[in-house]
Amino acid sequence: MTVNSKFPMTATGFEALKSELEKLKSVERQEVIQSIAAAREHGDLSENAEYQAARERQSFIEGRVAELEDKISRAQVIDLSTLSGKNVKFGAKVVLADEDTDEKSTYQIVGTDESDINSGLLSITSPLAIALIGKTKGDSVEVATPGGAKSYEIISVKFA
Repeated sequence: MTVNSKFPMTATGFEALKSELEKLKSVERQEVIQSIAAAREHGDLSENAEYQAARERQSFIEGRVAELEDKISRAQVIDLSTLSGKNVKFGAKVVLADEDTDEKSTYQIVGTDESDINSGLLSITSPLAIALIGKTKGDSVEVATPGGAKSYEIISVKFA
């Protein structure tokens, strides 16, 4: 992905990023500033573990704020209610059957920052999502996994 490129995201994922950014700016920044001030009162900063920890936390917060601001500015929010079709694409809910075990799994293809495999939210950049994009019901896909190649059959493709 190029530096200026947009990346897809659901409205829910976009709101979660905005919420995290607001919390970092309004709550956590203030807390770390207070921690640094309190640690300074303990004297020698070169051997003050509380001060060093607070400064590291401040650095993390500022880095995350910059990262979130960048992601929010480049987000392409996709309205899932406008999506339809038979082909797998961003926002699709896909039911897969493992061709070896017949075990069924359901995934929704979402943006990278909102993925959570345990909740069935599959990142658009994941190997499985990449293999699924453009396919339709009845197609088979093979995906390289850490445990070896896995084959899945697409049982259904829905947009909700």
